[in-house]
Amino acid sequence: MTYEEKLEWLFAQFPTYQQVGERAFKSGIGTMTVLDEALGRPHSCYKTIHIAGTNGKGSTSHMLAAALAACGLRTGLYTSPHLKNFRERARIVENGSYRYISREDVESFLDRWKPLFEAERPSFFEITTAMAFDWFRKENVDIAVIETGLGGRLDSTNVITPILSIITNIGLEHCRHLGFTLKEIAGEKAGIIKPGVPVVVGETVNETRPVFEAKARECGSRIVFACECQKYLDVTPLQLDLKGDYQQRNLRTADAAAALLELPRQAAAEGIRRCSAATGLRGRWETLRKAGADKAQVICDTGHNAHGIRWIREQVDRICCDYDNIFFIFGVVADKDIDAIASVLPHDVNYIFTQPSCERALSATDLANALHDRGISGRTAPTVAQAFAVADSICGEKDLILIGGSNFTVCDAIDLFA
Repeated sequence: MTYEEKLEWLFAQFPTYQQVGERAFKSGIGTMTVLDEALGRPHSCYKTIHIAGTNGKGSTSHMLAAALAACGLRTGLYTSPHLKNFRERARIVENGSYRYISREDVESFLDRWKPLFEAERPSFFEITTAMAFDWFRKENVDIAVIETGLGGRLDSTNVITPILSIITNIGLEHCRHLGFTLKEIAGEKAGIIKPGVPVVVGETVNETRPVFEAKARECGSRIVFACECQKYLDVTPLQLDLKGDYQQRNLRTADAAAALLELPRQAAAEGIRRCSAATGLRGRWETLRKAGADKAQVICDTGHNAHGIRWIREQVDRICCDYDNIFFIFGVVADKDIDAIASVLPHDVNYIFTQPSCERALSATDLANALHDRGISGRTAPTVAQAFAVADSICGEKDLILIGGSNFTVCDAIDLFA
């Protein structure tokens, strides 16, 4: 089989949670432990940092990987989901740039372990986690930054024993699997705290802080709250090549981690300033087109739950006076909490509801109807491309076109400017 055929086999036999939702979910780490033991616990050959949280864990992971690499460490980075390329999930960051796992390494891994996968029937995420761990060992990384998938305690990545755990924040998402209260979800995320391993917590609320403190005491782990830390690195949000007001939260968390790790300040700061360039992170308040020639500025953002969309609304509220009109092309997947999302959507924008190219996607019509019942109205377009064509035909260079609601919506938007 070709590389493409092998990927098709992987996606067909072991579908992703992002694509099909509930039927891809597999509870517990028993199967992952079997895979891990079969591979010889590859993550034991290098240091790891483990990052969980409802939002911000992707940006924080990339910031920290960029900082570590700038300090001279060959750094592995495992994140999910991917936007455009399956190989995005595992990359190495060093010398100011990054590279994905190669097609050849993906093929070799799948070929070697296919009998085990067919026998054990792991989830897609378990397979990609094992692949990343194995590849990082092959590439002799010094350290790897590992982002959880869903949750923490029962997440496939939780077979590692890191030198540092990080929990960015807690919001209500994936409640069927993690719990229906912030306290319950915090308990699941706190499951990445290991005995004697320090933990940085980015943001807390009254319901979550006691959960983290109790787990840290139980594990004999030092706990650091980023909001209480003195600034360690000379970096301001305006200096970041990652845009978006919410990055100041992620920067504060990464800064606290850098301090705890005692990273060289100048090098780590420069790495974080160039995070996007050094790691290839995309879709975070990313400008896809600058305004000009009677064309509107186009920005996309992967905020996809109420917790993340609230941050987008805060930024829209701040910048709305900078534009004559803001058009928000908005598409979501079907299992999102529409009530919660509707409560935080910006109001002073013109909506075009659409459907991203994903099996789980909510149709533009269903989304429009659901939001109309909650007091939010707009046009509809069946695809992101068609929605953009509508907005682009209306907007001028003093307007803004914002695209988001789902990773898949952003992925479709990026395709338009490839």
